[in-house]
Amino acid sequence: MWFFGSKGPSGFSSSSTAEEVTQGIDGSALTAIVTGASSGIGVETTRVLALRGVLVVMAVRNVDAGRNVKEAILKEIPGAKIDVMELDLSSMASIRKFASQYQSSNLPLNLLINNAGVVTPFMLSHDGIELQFATNYLGPFILTDLLSETMKKTARESNIEGRIVNVSSIGHRFTYSEGIRFNKINDESGYSSWYAYGQSKLATILHAKELSRRLKEDGVEITANSLHPGGIPTTIVRHDRFMNGFLHLIGKYFLKSIPQGAATTCYVALHPQVKGVSGEFFMDSNISNPSSMANDVDLAKKLWDFSFTLINPK
Repeated sequence: MWFFGSKGPSGFSSSSTAEEVTQGIDGSALTAIVTGASSGIGVETTRVLALRGVLVVMAVRNVDAGRNVKEAILKEIPGAKIDVMELDLSSMASIRKFASQYQSSNLPLNLLINNAGVVTPFMLSHDGIELQFATNYLGPFILTDLLSETMKKTARESNIEGRIVNVSSIGHRFTYSEGIRFNKINDESGYSSWYAYGQSKLATILHAKELSRRLKEDGVEITANSLHPGGIPTTIVRHDRFMNGFLHLIGKYFLKSIPQGAATTCYVALHPQVKGVSGEFFMDSNISNPSSMANDVDLAKKLWDFSFTLINPK
């Protein structure tokens, strides 16, 4: 971590903004999907990608909120290319519908930014899966899998490297002792909202690691990386009144602004320094080290196989 705004090897720091890390980059040949694009750093990620010429598809649960964001960005950037599509990452049916509609649109796909996330008390998703694991990890896993052929086709035909960006968190270090509770994913007993969040964010890093390995094995020009955006006072903690109050109290002293919070996502998605870099974890627009569990190759493979059993239960 680069303290007090000191610059890391990339030339950027914790205080760099999304506009600063993408200065001078032309993204006009690119098409991106950004999940959770109607609030927090998703809005700023969408705005800055659009500012750099990228065609951005906002994948959002609340389409009206998404359209409002689109209109606000268009007022600032009249030439912005933005579409809004409905996607609820806690619902497998919604994910499949979104992927099908996207494929029918015949749009290319260069960048997939898995940004959406929640912190919740114990709840089950539409499909009976613990909600944080479903929304923060399994939903993006399914979405990435369903869109992988579109991304491979785009990379082949455009000769431009595709990039998959998983927004994780330093919270991945604060998970259950076993990392992923494979046999207790949906159990309320022993459930901790914050450990469950950590578990989902650990899974997000492991997903990018295993996906990166598989893409390299297939010789595909697509990278997969994960990142910690920094501590940001966003709506992610809306279900936790104590944390919400605490973050707003200390926020002005220790937390990043939204433009700073979106910087690492935009850096990993667009910057030429990241070309060919895959399977890494980024923080403050620099390569960083996640936990030892997040680097566990066997755990990543086990999670990959486990995820398909959740998607296709026998």
